[in-house]
Parts: sequence; C-alpha cells; structure tokens
Amino acid sequence: MAALCLAGTLWAGASQIDDQLSAKRRVFKGVGPGLRAVRAGADGKYYVLVSPGSVQVFDAHEKLLAKIPDYGENVRPVSPELAGIQFGEDMDVASNGTVYVADRGANAVKVWDAAGSAHLIRIAGPLSLAALPQGEVAVSTLHEQHLVTVFAANGRIAREFGDPEPLSARDDLDRYLSLGHVVSDAQGRIYYGYTYLPEPRVRQYDRFGYAGLDFEFTGLDAFPEAQAARKEIEKQEKKPGAPIFQPVLTAFGVDRVNGDVWMVLHNTLLHFDKEGNRRSEYQIYTNDGARLDATLILVDEERLLIGADPQGLFEFQRPDRKH
Repeated sequence: MAALCLAGTLWAGASQIDDQLSAKRRVFKGVGPGLRAVRAGADGKYYVLVSPGSVQVFDAHEKLLAKIPDYGENVRPVSPELAGIQFGEDMDVASNGTVYVADRGANAVKVWDAAGSAHLIRIAGPLSLAALPQGEVAVSTLHEQHLVTVFAANGRIAREFGDPEPLSARDDLDRYLSLGHVVSDAQGRIYYGYTYLPEPRVRQYDRFGYAGLDFEFTGLDAFPEAQAARKEIEKQEKKPGAPIFQPVLTAFGVDRVNGDVWMVLHNTLLHFDKEGNRRSEYQIYTNDGARLDATLILVDEERLLIGADPQGLFEFQRPDRKH
C-alpha cells in the first residue's frame, strides 16, 4: 500500500512539467465541504452537487437561484426517496434542464426534470453518470459486470458495454481496478476515465458503445509511478479480502466542443488534444498558493473550473487560450 499512498507526490514530480498554474480566484465561495460535481447547463446556469444535500443552481454571476430537490410546503415527491439526496457521487444536466444525480446511498439514479417531475432509476452502487441525447443517461457503477450501463428515457436498460481490464489473476481485482467515471460531449460520445489503472487512461466511446480513441499518459515520465502501481497490484492479488487502492486519475473533463481531454492526477493537470496527443502538463495551485489536489474539473469555453472537497471550486484561465 505504501507505493500507492505516495501516488499524489510522485505524479506531481513528473519530469516534463511545463509550468505551474495558479487559480485566478475562488468561485461559488459558499461551496466547499461535500463538493462532488459541477456542470454548466445549456441555459447558462451552473449546477453544483454538494453531498449529502442538494444540487445548487447558480446564474453566470454566481448568484444562488435554486436547490434541487426543493419542494414547496404543499408539494410532496412521488417517493420519499426523492425528497433528498442521501450520498450523491456525481451529477449531470441535460440540454433540456433535466438533472440526474448518482445517489450511491439510495442505490439509484435520481432524475428531476425542468417541469418539476421526478423519478428513480434503480441501480446498485452508481458512481458516475453522463446525460446523453434523447433522454438517455450513461452510468458507471461499483458492481455491474460491464463498465457502462445506458438507460433509456423510460428507465429501462438500453445497452451495456465495456469490459474490465485484465490486470491480475482475480476477476474481482480487475473489476475494482477498472472502476471509473463517465463524461459526455456535445456529439453524445461517452468518455470513461479509469480511476485506478497504473497508466492513467480515458477511453472514448461513441453513443452506442463502440470504443474509439484512448487518451493515455505513458512514456518515461509516467513509468516510475506506473511500475509502483503494478507492483502493488501483484501484492494485493495474493491477499484475501477486498482490494484497496489509492486513485491515480482523480478527475477528468472534456471540452464538449473540440473534444480535448484534461486529466487531473492529484495536483498534476494534463492536456490532450482530440487526437490523443499530450500537449502540456502543469502543477495546479489555488489563488492563495496552496497545492490543489483536485477531484473534479469542468472544461468551460474560456476557463477551467477545478475543485476539491473541502477546498472548494477555483477558476483557472485556460492555458491553451492565452493571447
């Protein structure tokens, strides 16, 4: 375990760091403890998941507009479980304003539409989700055989895809090491980021589950950390009981327009172009100079929003958009 406990320090020491990147300012200043996800809606609003609790909706000037769920005194949800969020792991918002929350505490995806209706999609251990066209939602979980399950608008399974990576002699260990998060882009493509793989990887799928490009951090500068992670896998596959690993890929985001991918390895930020080429690498810090071990990132048109629990959310100028 000692090898992987050092992952945050080792990744930050990669040999080809281009620069240090410091935040311009902290945003949504009331948000910090419990921060799990942030998304930008097609309506220009920002949706921030704080867990346990709610999805907080802000305008472009960071004014709090609403909370989801938030029922009036005379309104009751169709199910008591929809009255709140037990432990939200992730959330997304569709172009029509429908909000999806992966509530691991409830073993369900909770759905609130813009008209105020709500319903549940039952699935054990949801970890992450991404809204897709035509009311579909892609979900990654702790337990399902495949890596991604796509639900149709009616809540039924439309398709499943993605197999665990064969990294050990144990099926349960391979499934654990293949856990990850999902993000979608404007074309409905699905990106799966593997949390624990020794070589950080984001795999692109089309909407129907056909694998495309891999965005992967490899090479001499990644080798020492990957080698340490593989040694830890060998050690744990010989031990009984549930595996325990430290995350390698702690967050990733996709430019929904041009398909560029941004990976976060603790406080190291990597930028890949849409062809999978690594363009740059940075160490990231808050506007106060503190190291930012990020667990979420939103790629906005002219900025990056990067954050962690409990430090909060920070605005960075996109280094690829400097004039």
